[in-house]
Amino acid sequence: MIQNARSIMLKPSRILSIDIMRGLTLFLMLFVNDLYEPGVPKWLVHTKAEVDGMGLADWVFPGFLFMVGMSIPYAIASREKKGQHKIQIFGHIIARTLSLLLIGILILNIGRLNADLSGINQYVWAILLYVFIFLVWNKYPDKPSLKTLFLIIRSVGIAGLLLLGILFRSGDPQHISWLEIGWWGILGLIGWGYFVAATVCLVVNSRLWLTIIIWGVFVVVNILAQLNLLEAIAFLKPIFGVIIGGNIPAIVLAGLTIGLILTKKGWSNKKIMLAIAVLGVGCLLMGMLLHKWFVISKIQGTPSWAMICNGVSMLVYVLLYFIVDVKGKYNWAGMFQAAGKNSLTTYLAPDIIYFICWGWSIPLFFYKQDTSMILAVCGSIAWAIAMIGLSTLLSKVQIRLKL
Repeated sequence: MIQNARSIMLKPSRILSIDIMRGLTLFLMLFVNDLYEPGVPKWLVHTKAEVDGMGLADWVFPGFLFMVGMSIPYAIASREKKGQHKIQIFGHIIARTLSLLLIGILILNIGRLNADLSGINQYVWAILLYVFIFLVWNKYPDKPSLKTLFLIIRSVGIAGLLLLGILFRSGDPQHISWLEIGWWGILGLIGWGYFVAATVCLVVNSRLWLTIIIWGVFVVVNILAQLNLLEAIAFLKPIFGVIIGGNIPAIVLAGLTIGLILTKKGWSNKKIMLAIAVLGVGCLLMGMLLHKWFVISKIQGTPSWAMICNGVSMLVYVLLYFIVDVKGKYNWAGMFQAAGKNSLTTYLAPDIIYFICWGWSIPLFFYKQDTSMILAVCGSIAWAIAMIGLSTLLSKVQIRLKL
């Protein structure tokens, strides 16, 4: 009895495994995105679009999407606790979604910029883009005496983004074009998935079974889209293609479902872990069943791939939940926890270093070669660790992106 009371008293109020799992997926994202493909094993990198299968890199992004969904119930509950009404919370969902879409589109178009037509070097444009993004969306300290200064800095960032947009030109002199939506970029995909899941959570008032039903609906939508049975609404694809494709929302809704299970009052740790494990195994089996009709492909966004990834995410998470939140062993995961708390900073800050090194031919990435697999892999591991350290350092000097 005394021992149980002591364990409750010592138990952290925050579910640490959520931050740690998010940080783990970010670490792996930094790692696989940095890998020099000719020099590393194929199972580490992205599987080609025409290949039926998946490697580690093909799980990392859906793993992060899954964690986006898991965090939503807590974010909404936090805003409700502050006295915000549903309309106010929905306004925040819209603003955050639009921010992710905008940043995603801008980053997506870096590779399309024509320096001659735009009058600015591609690498300089890219570096300025990231700097202005940090100026606009940085979480500045809550100091009334500096409020005016922070407003001026944010205004400079907004003006800078507008100027970069005005300067942007792509194509050739005979066929000049401007910014394109394309596939929205990674952050854009996250934005659409977040919008669907956060809106669902808000509308259904965090009710678990309704969320599971809507998750199932998007799985069906994904299946119908893969079978080309949604051509009647094909005119919506240029803007709402991610939603009517069903794939991305279904993955985020899977994470939302697990997040809601964690919030169930009166559920013991054993019941929570059992529910997540059963769902995880069920997703794996469903993915294998769907594999009879659909290839496993991240690029194609197939339902078999999504369900297998969801199953892996659930089983990895339940293991972390048991180790971290049930057994209280979390000291080993400080690096991942720090990254999980600063996810957007951890993801975007390294790109500035990439563009500086590429633009000025700085030989920082000497390990990217195909003669030594060990050097190539270890170099990318070191890069991922260093970039998590960078984001931690930035947060200590009040540089932390918050949408």
